[in-house]
Amino acid sequence: MGTSILAVAITYSYLRRRQIPKKRLADIIGNTPLIYLKSLSEQTGREIYAKCEFMNPGSSMKDRTALALIQYGIQHGHLGVKNNTIYEGTSGSTGVSLTLIGNSLGCKCKLYLQNDLAQEKYNILQTCGAIIEKVPPVSIVDSEHFCKKAEKQAYIEGGYYADQFHNLANQQAHFQTGKEIYKQTNGLIDCFVMSSGTGGSIAGISQYLKGKNKNIKVILADPPGSSLKTHVNSGVCYTYQEAEGHRLKNPFDTVIEGCGLNRLTKNYLQAKIDYGFTIQDKESIQMAEFLIEKEGLFVGASSAMNCVAVLKAVEKYPECKVFVTILCDSGQRYLSKFYNKEYLQQHKIEY
Repeated sequence: MGTSILAVAITYSYLRRRQIPKKRLADIIGNTPLIYLKSLSEQTGREIYAKCEFMNPGSSMKDRTALALIQYGIQHGHLGVKNNTIYEGTSGSTGVSLTLIGNSLGCKCKLYLQNDLAQEKYNILQTCGAIIEKVPPVSIVDSEHFCKKAEKQAYIEGGYYADQFHNLANQQAHFQTGKEIYKQTNGLIDCFVMSSGTGGSIAGISQYLKGKNKNIKVILADPPGSSLKTHVNSGVCYTYQEAEGHRLKNPFDTVIEGCGLNRLTKNYLQAKIDYGFTIQDKESIQMAEFLIEKEGLFVGASSAMNCVAVLKAVEKYPECKVFVTILCDSGQRYLSKFYNKEYLQQHKIEY
């Protein structure tokens, strides 16, 4: 009797161990929560929700993109045992995600970044094991542009250039993001709002949402100096800062990093956007402080900009009741610039 009971107990314990899911980093990317922004909802009389992409394991939405780019490289034979180095030009977040996911899959990363980003981004990348090279900010037509440098070096060294701006695996990864949003709102979403960097996120999400309901509005949040808003609203990819003598720096004059462009990428061209707003830095900075104080949310610069654009979308589309935006990443990567009053004062950025 006692032996029989012991045998059953041992068998049960063994089966329990076998049933524990052996999930790894790539398996827990996505399915982030959607939260209700009470303060903004009460202020506007609408239901405003935000998808917490900063809760991905790499602390940003770019985990989804990075995983898709790496999987594409493996599936197409660009990444393998003999060739395991990923090359990419990045503003930081995609680089962090590529490095962490790459580490878990046996890949290495060599990244090219502009030399004027928040210092903490370089620190994080180096701590995570990425090889980084800083280059001066220049126009995309310049051979020294960080993306051009990454592509050239990948060719020379026989590595895999992930090409987040033009590799359509990027936008395809965000069909799933759109699917999650639609399901989490029970299909009641009326308006989706977010910014565009590579264009992959807004492209994939907008395609999925409009595929479910063509009446869902998709709104672009764009930083100062970017011409994507003008392209959406008038069909012309141009902004007044492009005029000779007006631009202070490349890619454009804003404290917001990682979003906005003055060119059309293959990913962005897949997006289905109804309207765009330019969001001033001052508005984004004030919104970031508001979110900390009222919602307890410490988010990155583009996340704050997205929330400002939601308020503008509420005014433009009063018929819409349910709005959703993206909290792309955490504020921890923006302490030395976006959240640094001394830096803002030195660079004469209003806040």
